[in-house]
Amino acid sequence: MDKRKPNVIDVDTAEKESTLTLQITGDITDFKGHFKSFPILPGVTQIDWALHYAVQELGVPGYFKGMEVIKFQEPILPDSTIVLSLKWEADKDKLIFSYTSNNGEQTHSSGKMKLGEKSE
Repeated sequence: MDKRKPNVIDVDTAEKESTLTLQITGDITDFKGHFKSFPILPGVTQIDWALHYAVQELGVPGYFKGMEVIKFQEPILPDSTIVLSLKWEADKDKLIFSYTSNNGEQTHSSGKMKLGEKSE
């Protein structure tokens, strides 16, 4: 069976914000082929996880409507511990997320995505 999600070490959720500590193990399927000699976690996986955990922890609408801002600053490597921070701005239908490490000193990626209900 393919492993698609990290191990969740800790979750702290309050109101419209959540912080998850994730163990990014090297056996996650998305590392395969991205890249063979230097595996990194694909950006699309990071976006998928942010949406997945925002739905799970914050109850946000689960339909992706677009990206407003996205920055990939430092690769996420196998066997690393990363903190995913999520903030839901309900009045704007925006999810703000960031992946950091080293007590917030290193930002790996960050962005804002527009979410909503399923469109017909």
